[in-house]
Amino acid sequence: MRTKKNKCPSDSQTIKTEVVCPNDTNPMSILQGGRLVEWMDMAAAVCAQTHAEKICVTASINHVDFNEAAKIGDIITINAKITRAFNTSMEIFVRAFARKVLEGKQLLISEAYFTFVGLDES
Repeated sequence: MRTKKNKCPSDSQTIKTEVVCPNDTNPMSILQGGRLVEWMDMAAAVCAQTHAEKICVTASINHVDFNEAAKIGDIITINAKITRAFNTSMEIFVRAFARKVLEGKQLLISEAYFTFVGLDES
């Protein structure tokens, strides 16, 4: 994706934080995968739009891995970073971590590659 100025991936890196609440979970108090993907998609969108300096939309999500479960009260940190940029699209690698507040540990719970495309006037 061409921009008005050359940018490094760190220029558009995005960090999003959420807390797992009861309405984000299934009956076993585990964070729903769809809710986590929604949060990851939002972080990727902010990253893409910051990089492109225009509105961008999700074109695809590749290979979402769910490595660990997050539960009510966990703090979720999502990191989105551009990995490749082209003329009209870009690839963004997104990783999500759960911090277990009472245990003091952090786990990688999910990662995926998102492809975004920039929109023009037409």
